[in-house]
Amino acid sequence: MATEFVARGSNLDLVGIRKEFPGFTAIDDLDLHIPAGEFFALLGPSGCGKTTTLRLVAGLEEPTSGQILIGGKDVSHTKPHERPVNTVFQSYALFPHMSVLENVAFGLKQRKIADPLKRASEALDLVQLGHLAGRRPQQLSGGQQQRVALARALVNRPSLLLLDEPLGALDLKLRREMQIELKAIQIEVGLTFLHVTHDQEEAMDMADTVAVMNKGHIEQMGAPEKLYDRPKTVFVSKFLGQSNLFIGKIVETSANSLSIDVVGYKISVPKDRAEKHTGKIAIGVRPEKADLFQTKPADSSSQNLIGPGEVKDIRFTGVSNQFLVDVPNIGLVTVFEQNEGNSTVELGDQVWISWKVEHSFGLADLPADTLDEE
Repeated sequence: MATEFVARGSNLDLVGIRKEFPGFTAIDDLDLHIPAGEFFALLGPSGCGKTTTLRLVAGLEEPTSGQILIGGKDVSHTKPHERPVNTVFQSYALFPHMSVLENVAFGLKQRKIADPLKRASEALDLVQLGHLAGRRPQQLSGGQQQRVALARALVNRPSLLLLDEPLGALDLKLRREMQIELKAIQIEVGLTFLHVTHDQEEAMDMADTVAVMNKGHIEQMGAPEKLYDRPKTVFVSKFLGQSNLFIGKIVETSANSLSIDVVGYKISVPKDRAEKHTGKIAIGVRPEKADLFQTKPADSSSQNLIGPGEVKDIRFTGVSNQFLVDVPNIGLVTVFEQNEGNSTVELGDQVWISWKVEHSFGLADLPADTLDEE
């Protein structure tokens, strides 16, 4: 890769950012610190405010209040072209009448930068497309066009690169290939990447830190594996993968754990994995942490156990079998089992579901449809 592009990224700080549009508030009192050189993902559903946040950083929108600092410098009211920022969009916006090399060099020529073609060639080498410099964009695949758009952004050597759903137009195989390449390039060039996406797998695959955004604020932020293993809210537990949630009042506490009663079943969670220690709480478990048994396992203080329930659906996904079990008075519970080719569970079977207490997590809030029952 072209070592000429190794550079120090800049910190990005959003301080008390609020963005109002006529009739609604898109972002409400947002504080965010992204360290220099980090691959940071802003993850959330449509309408959560993530794209508005990116547009604010790019200078395409102005905040109603608050500050945007890049490398410690306040750029809140600085014009987009005066910020040390470049953006890669889902639409590549390449000039069809120019060669790949000319596309990458275009901005440099406009700004009268010395040796534009040499720098553009280096940027293409960085994304492993130097051998296609003479081609036109329409002669490239979707993944290759995306890499040209990335080279065009990197050639300006920004301190901060913004990625707005950059892989959304690619098919699954290409998307996964580009995820690996993007991460490798980010490490190589040492820039700060802010990646906006609604794709949970994409964010968790590439980012050092993920911020899950909902209704204009950040619900939870941290390393991908931590967010997945230890979600703190109902929204995060369901947006990042699937979760089984059980709601009940705390009926028992010990030095290390607490337990709720769910229609006669005792379900426990370690205290240090619970956001609440009193009242009514939701305890969750990821489907792949649970196991199915065709005969009732022995009771154990280290295991949660519910059932029997009826297997209502079985889906084969390649790497796993996904079971949907209807447990009386609880409802549908999902269990993922690694596909080892030896499952004997069939539709209509009666099964028990068990998981380690240490794999439970206790949330700070309750599902919306249970709040009135509290």
